[in-house]
Amino acid sequence: MHLLESGEMYLETILILSKNCPTIRSIDVGEYMGFTKPSVSRAIGLLKKGGYVVADAEGHLYLTDTGQEIAEKIYERHTLLTNFLISLGVDKETASADACKIEHQISDQTFEAIKRFGDKNQPPSFVG
Repeated sequence: MHLLESGEMYLETILILSKNCPTIRSIDVGEYMGFTKPSVSRAIGLLKKGGYVVADAEGHLYLTDTGQEIAEKIYERHTLLTNFLISLGVDKETASADACKIEHQISDQTFEAIKRFGDKNQPPSFVG
């Protein structure tokens, strides 16, 4: 199953939420993303079917190894691109919004080049 941008966003959200809370439910994902319960339910169902997410008997969501790998990749891209844009003088809110758009479209090659450039030239991180 090929994962679309929206699926990547759901995985990233589950990862972000899991950093602060050991149990994540669909309702938590919906509240964080600002999506309706039916939209979240459909998306989570597709992610389960694709093998990216599992749920326990209480409805708590967990990333599979594959889901975790994708979520961490997207989160790394978001964080690095946000910091990179901030270092160029973009305000934090705009940088984060733009990074969110870029993170799903940028090639691995271009991302790695930006990463190498940032390693050599970027000041300490602005986003944690």
